[in-house]
Parts: sequence; C-alpha cells; structure tokens
Amino acid sequence: MLNEEFLQALDVDIIERFKRAVELGKWPDGKALSSEQRETCMQAIIIFEHRHLNEDERTGYIPPKEDPCGPKDDIEEIKWT
Repeated sequence: MLNEEFLQALDVDIIERFKRAVELGKWPDGKALSSEQRETCMQAIIIFEHRHLNEDERTGYIPPKEDPCGPKDDIEEIKWT
C-alpha cells in the first residue's frame, strides 16, 4: 500500500510520467518497469485521479449508456402456448 507522504508528493507531471511508463512498460531512460513498479504506478494514478479529477476525467472512464437495455420498441412479446 502506498503511504500518504508519497501520495501527497504526487502532481500532474509525475502522474503523466507514470501513465507513460505503464503504457510503454519502461521508464524514460529505457529501463523496464518491474511488475511491482507497474502496480505501484497504477495505484498512484488511480488514487491521484480519484482525489483530484471528476469521474468523467479519470483514466478508463466509460460514460453510461442513455438506455442500457436498448430501445423498447425492438422487443417482441413472447407468447407461450
């Protein structure tokens, strides 16, 4: 788990670097991210965005469908005989 001091030190620039590192699988100097570093970066991104961004601005946001079940006029009534 990330400590609060680490999380308080995060800013937009650091988060953008973390996103890029996770996306490419390596740091700007070319060194590969370990699985632990990748997990830490992703946790930091999620926590930072949750604290500082609106839901619709966060990484991976998918807006809800207006009607998740689709149009009602396309439904045919089933009759059992």
